[in-house]
Amino acid sequence: MTALLSPARLRQGAGIARSLLIYWRPGRQRALRRLYADFIGPGDLAFDVGAHLGDRTAAFQALGARVVALEPQPGLFRWLARLVGGRAGVILLPQAAGAEPGEAELAVSEANPTVSTLAHEWRTTIGARNPGFQNVRWESRRRVAVTTLDALIAEHGTPRFCKIDVEGFEAEVLAGLSQPIEGVSVEFVAGALEVAERCVTRLAALGDYRFNAIEGERRQFRWPEWRTADATLGWLAQGADGLPSGDLYARLDTPNATTPPDTSTAETTP
Repeated sequence: MTALLSPARLRQGAGIARSLLIYWRPGRQRALRRLYADFIGPGDLAFDVGAHLGDRTAAFQALGARVVALEPQPGLFRWLARLVGGRAGVILLPQAAGAEPGEAELAVSEANPTVSTLAHEWRTTIGARNPGFQNVRWESRRRVAVTTLDALIAEHGTPRFCKIDVEGFEAEVLAGLSQPIEGVSVEFVAGALEVAERCVTRLAALGDYRFNAIEGERRQFRWPEWRTADATLGWLAQGADGLPSGDLYARLDTPNATTPPDTSTAETTP
């Protein structure tokens, strides 16, 4: 007799299926490689913190980079291993990242696994602040291992690029970093822009960074010129143009730095 799946397993399966359709649809990898081509190249190292189903990991690896990818959710980690685990130069770790090594409680949304989070305050307030989260529920809790960016660097080397997408825990991840990384991206979400402000402030303390923003899952930068930390903090304080979500990109402003290409003609379908 076939065992019936529990409602939680059914919700999780539906959530993962939805993510597969969004993040692995045809054409998306080509657009991601175009976006990241100036941040990452052959022989570089990249960190993917909050790897989810590995679409960014795959793009980084396709550009010739070695990748260390972190995903603490067991269900997602199994899919991550299935999708990208066999690729050369890819190391997968079933861990989260934070300010200090140890363990932490992960609140898991079975129906929306992409918004599972370690950020307690973010989880308890985001539904009231952002309509897109009003119906999200975090039904279960799980203890997960936590490392730091400094520990990852000590073991694997300094990455050229680090992507951080951890649902309100981005600032804590950067608190575990004590040296500048050439390129960094962090997610921002309406209703919790103070998290992004803390990220900008932390990066500015580590190095002379310039910033740009991308809306949602698009692949084009909003500003023709990269902005200072102060200008970026002002943009966030004014509401980030009312964007529901997106990613802030930061790059060290050095004499030899190259400006990432204008991606305004790149695919922009979410």
